[in-house]
Formats: sequence, structure tokens, C-alpha cells
Amino acid sequence: MLDEFSPHLSPPYQTEGSSQTLGLESTLQELQLHTFQADLTCSGRAVAEVFEAYPLLPGVILIEQGQFEGMISRQQFLEYLLRPHGLELFLHKPLKILHSYTRTKVLLLPQSTTIVVAAQYALRRLSELQAEPIVVQVEPQDYRLLNVHELNIAYWQIRGIETQVRYERTQVRMIQSDKMANLGRLVDGLAHEVLDPVSFIWGNLTYLTIYSQGILQLIAAYEQHLPDPAPDIAVIAEEIELDYIKQDLPRAIESIKVGAERLTKLATSLQNFCHIDEVYPKPADLHGSLDGILLLLKSRLTTEIQIVKNYGHLPPVHCYLGQLNQVFINLLTYGVDALLDQAVRQKVLPELKGTIAPPATDREPRIEVTTKVCPLEGSKGESQDPTMLLPRWVSIRIGDNGPALSQESHRQILESFSVAGRAAQENSLTMSYQIVTAKHGGRLKLRSPWAFVGNQSSAQPGNALAPTDTLQGIGTEFEILLPLL
Repeated sequence: MLDEFSPHLSPPYQTEGSSQTLGLESTLQELQLHTFQADLTCSGRAVAEVFEAYPLLPGVILIEQGQFEGMISRQQFLEYLLRPHGLELFLHKPLKILHSYTRTKVLLLPQSTTIVVAAQYALRRLSELQAEPIVVQVEPQDYRLLNVHELNIAYWQIRGIETQVRYERTQVRMIQSDKMANLGRLVDGLAHEVLDPVSFIWGNLTYLTIYSQGILQLIAAYEQHLPDPAPDIAVIAEEIELDYIKQDLPRAIESIKVGAERLTKLATSLQNFCHIDEVYPKPADLHGSLDGILLLLKSRLTTEIQIVKNYGHLPPVHCYLGQLNQVFINLLTYGVDALLDQAVRQKVLPELKGTIAPPATDREPRIEVTTKVCPLEGSKGESQDPTMLLPRWVSIRIGDNGPALSQESHRQILESFSVAGRAAQENSLTMSYQIVTAKHGGRLKLRSPWAFVGNQSSAQPGNALAPTDTLQGIGTEFEILLPLL
């Protein structure tokens, strides 16, 4: 151990590093860093004595007139001393001479660099430099050394944690998928069991209608030919309110028919929604699917929310219907939630707080569903041959006239559609984006008043998002584009 250091040497010391668990965002400043600086005029013997006293010191940072000049690692220092005449050439000479021989490219990184990125930089170095320590810049004139082995250990710890988290997330997703599949089979079986008795009711309603009409005709004939019935018959007719029965029986049968028809549609919609997709996509009626989803959401659609259907002519679309149904219900639920939140803010919250309710908007809550076949935006003019047909796409637009997205919400949705956003957190919108783009080769567009605020192009994954400014400060619209085969 040295009693005192040369004035050209700074006393070596080692930072403790962070005690917190390392993660993907951990930086170099959370690792153990070594500080040991020497002026180029310092002799090699003084550095050798420090290396002998501190066996874990990975190297020495070279300084000349207060400026960073490079680094000599412990390994390089010892290798040159072991060369023929190395002790005479380097041990008793200034470090400047040794540095002229060992001058190599130093990996210099700021302390804010993440451990994952730093490890990638270290692995890209030449093979002979793989074991060299890394210089970490803490302050403009403060440099420290990082042992590359400590960096690799930290890197693989982070990768191990990431793999474990990904494995656990995959397990949860598999369990959830299995639960949803079992629930889908259960609901499908329940819908099938409901359809059986409904089919009996529906089939017998025709005969019941015919029989009731015949009985009413027979009673009318009796009343015409026997205007004065016997007293016992008159008493029974009065007790059962025959005149009212003749008027209400057709209405009761018609009501049963409407209820049976609605129950049939509801059970069929449940079967379609719980449809288990096969390996290959099949042609499907998207209008029927949309109608079924709206019927399932009827319990959430208050009488104040108006559903506007602007259906165009759509051919059968090859798709995975079960997955598209999930997309439709996610986007429709998003619009319904926005309208219900607006109603709560305007009516319920002021009453709970005892404040005056803000003036209600003059527009009725509305959700519009618009479908059509169209060329993709930007396809016009791509083909110079007028005889060539432009690619056709099916457009399904689902929009509401509720409160506009805030700038922060708009930015978060854009970022969640990116690969990193989907990996970090999966929600109904990211799932919908994945189904439309990855499974169907389509595109999912978001339109909101904040689309042109700031530069959002960096957050857009490819051209999957096409901002527009046509909503004039209200509402949110999603557009699904599916290619037609």
C-alpha cells in the first residue's frame, strides 16, 4: 500500500453503485465505477505501485494539462512491461512514452447511457479490445473506468429479468386466452341451447296465428247468426272479457313474435361473436357482424345515444371474423365510454359536488358507423395505365361526437401502436391494432383534432396512422382498412 501518492496521481477509489434492482432503463451511473487518473508526466513505476496496491483497478485515465488524453488498461500496462526491455523502456519513463505505444481507440460513454446500450457498444469493438475497460464521463472533466466484466454481468442480469417477465407475461396471456376460449365455447353452447326452444316457439307461432285467426272468425260467425246467446254463454263472455280478447290476442301474438325474433338475433349474435376462427380466413358479412355487436351493446346504449349506420355496398370480406368482432366491440365500446363520461361530467358530477352544471352541448350523443369500398389514400395516380385497376380496400369507420381527445391521450395512443408500446402494455386498442395490421394486413387509422398538433410522425408506426383535421375540435374516429382479395 502506498503511503502517499505522487502529485501527478489522483488517489484511486471505487463508487458503490446503486442498490436498486437493475432494469431496462438502468444507466452506467448505477454500476461500480473506478476513479484513477494520472498525468502523462507521471512515471510508469508510480502507476505500477498503484496497480499492485489495488488489484481490482481496471486501468488508469491519462490527463495532460487537465484534459482527457486516453486510457491505459491494467492488461495493456502489464503486457508492455513483460516485453523484452519493457522494464527499462516503460517502468522508469513517463507514461507519455508508454501511451505512444499503447494508443488505441477508447470507448467513451456518458453516464446517462443505459447498460443495455453500453453492452451493445462494447460487443461491437474489435476482438482484441473486448476486455478493455470503458471510460464513463460523469462531468465535463470527470472520467471514470468501468470494468467490462461488471458491465456484462449487469447486462445479463437485466436480460434474465426481462426474459422472466416476458415468460410470466406469456403465461398470463396463455391462461387468459384459454379462459376466453373456454368462455367462448360456454357462451356458444348456451346460445345454441337458447336457440333450440326459441325455434320451437318461432315454428309454432305461425300455426298459433292461423289458429287464433280461425277461432276469431268462428266467434264472429256465431255472433252474426246468433245475436242473442244463451244467458250462460253471455255470463262466460262477460267474465273472460271476450271483446277485449278479440282485440288483444293478435297484439299478444305479434309481441311474442317480436320477442322471439329478437331473442333469435341475440343468440345468433352471441354465436357469431364467440366464433372460433379457423386456420385460414373465410368470407364474412361485416354488416351482419356489426349489427350483432350493436345488439350485444344495446344494454349499454342509453336511449340518448343515437346509432347512425351509413352502410355502403360491401362484398364478402375474407377475414378472421371472431377476431374482427373483438376489434369492432373494442372500438364501439371506446366511443360509448367517451359519450357516457361526457354525460357524467355534465350531469352527475355537478350534483355530487353541489356546483352548477355546465351548459349542455346542443348536439345529441351519436355514434356513426360508415362502411364503403374505396382505394387506399395515396393510391390515386400511382398507376399511369388507366386500364389497370387500383387496389380496393374495405373501410369501416367508427366515430363519436363526444369530447375530443386531449393532446396527451392522443400521443399515448399513437405511442401504444408502436412495437415498443405494445410490448410495454397491451390494452384493447393495441390488441385491435395488432389484429387489423398483423392478422389481416390492414391499417388502423386514428383521427382526432390533435392530429396536427406538434410533429406526430415519429410516433406513427409506418403509415398506419393518418391524421386529419376534419373533426373541428370534437369527437374521435377510428377507421379500419381491410384489403379486398
